[in-house]
Amino acid sequence: MKYFTIITLLVIAIYTFGFAISLWKEKQKMGAIAVIFLVLTIMVLPFFSVL
Repeated sequence: MKYFTIITLLVIAIYTFGFAISLWKEKQKMGAIAVIFLVLTIMVLPFFSVL
């Protein structure tokens, strides 16, 4: 179950990070920074509740 959680988090983070890159290319830098912060939160926060 732990590996499934980690793989799911990585897939979501990669997809969301790709969206941040597309926002950065469209010169929406504040939105891209907010989405990158969201990616970091997605990666870190669940480990506090799982582990």
